[in-house]
Amino acid sequence: MKKIEAIIKPFKLEEVKSGLAELGIEGMTVSEVKGYGQSAHCIRPPYSPSRVPFIPKLKVELIVKNELLGSALAAIKQCARTGTRGDGKIFVQDLLEVIRIRTEERGDRAI
Repeated sequence: MKKIEAIIKPFKLEEVKSGLAELGIEGMTVSEVKGYGQSAHCIRPPYSPSRVPFIPKLKVELIVKNELLGSALAAIKQCARTGTRGDGKIFVQDLLEVIRIRTEERGDRAI
């Protein structure tokens, strides 16, 4: 199993959600986050490091079976991309264990 974290532009959420739903992936967690990176320096006038403005983004987190990883990543990249700076990033991590609290199911059965 893999955990995917995607930082995306807020207005792209519904498109990403729909793209993942087409693959049968409907469970996800979405958080409002703020950050800055390369795009903050390129879009705005130069700032001192302590005065760089934070840009609102969304963090989408989901767990997928290994066989769905490639399709899920492709869907996120296609749906979240605008072609401009600040489109976001995707992080993928291995998961050691997943446990559904209510039923105590483990592994693939818990997602």
